[in-house]
Amino acid sequence: MTDLVDTFIENRWIVQPNHANIVETAHGGNVVKWMDEAGAMAAMRFAGETCVTVRMNSVDFKRPIRTGDTALIQAYVYDAGRTSVKVRLRAYRENLRTGERELTSESYFVYVAIDEDRNTVEVPDLTVATERGEELLQAAMAANESEVDL
Repeated sequence: MTDLVDTFIENRWIVQPNHANIVETAHGGNVVKWMDEAGAMAAMRFAGETCVTVRMNSVDFKRPIRTGDTALIQAYVYDAGRTSVKVRLRAYRENLRTGERELTSESYFVYVAIDEDRNTVEVPDLTVATERGEELLQAAMAANESEVDL
């Protein structure tokens, strides 16, 4: 069994001009790519296997991430099936000089665990053994109530 807190991943990318669109903000495709990478890492940390994306919920871009700012992506597993892993993802705009953060987008992705032959494999049970894990689980469930069930 793996505790939910053990799956928490946080990655950062400085938004460079080559990541930006014509209005000098992070291109949505790059943000989704970064979210997918962090989500896959959280899923693999949980499953102990290679995990591939099988579904992503809608991604609403609430605020832009400007060139020169940092894209901060947080991901953690909040549920698991027999072979699937559900991951909550949140993207922030972060100013490294001031520490100021704003939520820019969030979504839920589903990954499936596979072996070397690309056959699905079972994943362990997810446990919530800490207060922080319970907080993360409740936050994911509350935010997901308004979304389509994954």
